[in-house]
Amino acid sequence: METVTAAGLTRRFGTLTAVQPLTLDLPAGKVIGLVGPNGSGKSTLIRMLMGLIRPSAGAATVLDEPISAPERYLGRVGALVENPAFVPGLSGRANLTSLARLRGLPNARVDAVLQTVGLTGRDREPVKRYSLGMKQRLGIAAALLPDPALLILDEPTNGLDPSGIVEIRSLLAQLATAGRTVLVSSHLLSEIEAICEHLVVIRFGELLYSGPITGLLSAAGQHVDLRAEHDADTDRLVQAIRAHGWQVTGSTAGAVRVSAGAQDAAPINRAAHAAGITLRELSVAQDSLEDVFLAMTGDTEQQLMAARATAAGRGAL
Repeated sequence: METVTAAGLTRRFGTLTAVQPLTLDLPAGKVIGLVGPNGSGKSTLIRMLMGLIRPSAGAATVLDEPISAPERYLGRVGALVENPAFVPGLSGRANLTSLARLRGLPNARVDAVLQTVGLTGRDREPVKRYSLGMKQRLGIAAALLPDPALLILDEPTNGLDPSGIVEIRSLLAQLATAGRTVLVSSHLLSEIEAICEHLVVIRFGELLYSGPITGLLSAAGQHVDLRAEHDADTDRLVQAIRAHGWQVTGSTAGAVRVSAGAQDAAPINRAAHAAGITLRELSVAQDSLEDVFLAMTGDTEQQLMAARATAAGRGAL
């Protein structure tokens, strides 16, 4: 069973194509990561699924209902889109109680969601005293009020400090065990890698991958990390490695990353030695999911800016 389906789903703003024709099927009962660099069309896609904006072309369904009739499914969808808005002078509990009454939900749901997001004991404090992480938790609690079959969270860790990010990650891991489908968008794969079973990767409106994380990991390779004894030799080390035909994929703060496997470790060491460079570090590691993701989407701001310029030139975001 699919929670979301899309066939040729497209959204244009004038001459700009924010979401290129997109076809995908998202399984039910899983935590799904919607990932891509900033400005890739993730929020635009979510707004179409929520019925907030209409597609320019194509079709999609949410919970087996067409997105052209959002009133048929929105009662079974919880969403946190952008920063949650609450009455600052009211307590977290009072804000949730008001929302529950507007939706005709029992007060028991307020108690349940407060416990789920870990705000029990802080729920009677005014929201103006909440940290940003607590406000995000309260926003997720509001999205959970109808006990939704589909929970959509758009950049839930955006703007949070490291401790707040850890809090929200922990909460998402907990929600993953509740049986509902959770769709989490982010531009940072590390936020959701540990809990997602399924990934959708988009880049400037174009679908790059949709499927299980294991499928994306099958594209992972190995790399060799090097560091010269003296940081001043880093540029010469890079030149020596490239001169022998290996690809250098990163060089920062004295560390050099080479796209190579374990069988290349000794030859790389010899190449450095032949160039008169002594290595103080050489290690072989398997590429992570984030390495694969960055290889697909671009791993530097310069690469992303160049790709954005190319996309804009052809009318795509």
